[in-house]
Amino acid sequence: MLQFTPISLEHETLLRKYYSQCTYGLCEYSLGVKLMWRDHWRPEFAESHGCLVILNHSAHYGAMFDFPIPLPGEGDVDAALDDIDAWCVENGVPPSFGVTPESERERLMKRYPYTTVDSDRAWQDYFYHAGDLSTFAGRRYSGQRNHINKFHKLYPDAVYRDLTTDDREKVEDFWREFHLVFNKEDAEAKREVCYARKLMELVGHSWVKAGCVELDGKLLAISLAEACGDTLVCHIEKGLPQYEGVYPFMVQSFAAAHSEGLTWINREDDAGDKGLRTSKLQYLPAFLGAKIRVLARNELGALETVPMLKTERLTLDALREEDKVPYNRLCLDDARNRWWGYDYRDDLDGEWTEDYFLHVARTDFQNKLAVNFAIRLGETFIGEAVLYRFDYKGGAELGCRILPEFAGNGYGTEAFRRAADWSLYGLGLYRLAAKCFHENDASRNMLNRCMRPAGEDGTFLYFEKKV
Repeated sequence: MLQFTPISLEHETLLRKYYSQCTYGLCEYSLGVKLMWRDHWRPEFAESHGCLVILNHSAHYGAMFDFPIPLPGEGDVDAALDDIDAWCVENGVPPSFGVTPESERERLMKRYPYTTVDSDRAWQDYFYHAGDLSTFAGRRYSGQRNHINKFHKLYPDAVYRDLTTDDREKVEDFWREFHLVFNKEDAEAKREVCYARKLMELVGHSWVKAGCVELDGKLLAISLAEACGDTLVCHIEKGLPQYEGVYPFMVQSFAAAHSEGLTWINREDDAGDKGLRTSKLQYLPAFLGAKIRVLARNELGALETVPMLKTERLTLDALREEDKVPYNRLCLDDARNRWWGYDYRDDLDGEWTEDYFLHVARTDFQNKLAVNFAIRLGETFIGEAVLYRFDYKGGAELGCRILPEFAGNGYGTEAFRRAADWSLYGLGLYRLAAKCFHENDASRNMLNRCMRPAGEDGTFLYFEKKV
């Protein structure tokens, strides 16, 4: 099982081992972005089969992964995705990928039969040919060259140079003046400036590329980037707007100084800001890098209500309010439910109430995590069948339990067989799994009548049925 560690600067050597060779190009696949936005996304990392796995935490979408980053010639992306799937099943969340490179979208869509896919224009990254920004050559860049020529005439003593750790006071002076002229009211823009100011403190680290435009000892513009694969990812580009032409001069000078041997320069997204979009388009991007959000869904996504299933003697349907007392008795029967392999106390948040189990079942169905069938003999509640642990690749697990006074009459087998048939041919699963403890003879006999053995470990016997 993946074990995640919150990202911090102390992990820079390990993380840069992956990011420095990453070919995805998007700014989210860089150490600078992870550090700059860590208070917002709370990213965590794990290593899996030669791949870096990043788990982000979205206030809106919940747990969201980056696509695994393999070490060239070593990483097994499919095995890393298997580990992500296992973590998601264990934690009861769907596999969700917040920023999928265009090149990997098809792989995820083949992996997960049901997905929701979208790509927000506001978050697409701007990619430029490194040679274009380094030279501004050709008629199409005449406007940028004119701005730079005017800058040279107005400020002939201004120079570009790399930043060093000796420039900390000058950088702080720059930020103080920048805040005086910064006039955006958008909260996201203000937060970005605060995060950028913090990231600039990393000047001097070996992987950080930083530069400035200086005039008579005063910084007019600053920039910070890192190389990831064949792309220079620019995290910070800030200038004092009262110095006309400083931005194009900084862009060209910084590109020329730090893009040697690289193909692309990623100047990141515009976050929907009109001014930024206009500016970034004026530099003539070669293309916009799409950030594709892929949310895996399971077969329950199209199910609005719990269906009614019939057998010769039984009815399986949704839990009702009047089932509360017998359902609680079933769920609270510790002696019997040791065979269920689950103790509700492990997940109980607060104190138990008489509505707890009914609420959990309904919430799980609402969130498309499970479907709980009440098993009825006539109108009498006698047990439940639960389809759960969806793997989002066409598989799920089925369990069944019967109240003790109704055991020994074949009701469990009858209900299990009907729920299994519906799961495979009604819901459309490819694979159905089940398990029981070695010493649970009754469950083993039932599962042997309904499914095929699929292995064992020190605790469980496993069964499955495929179609």
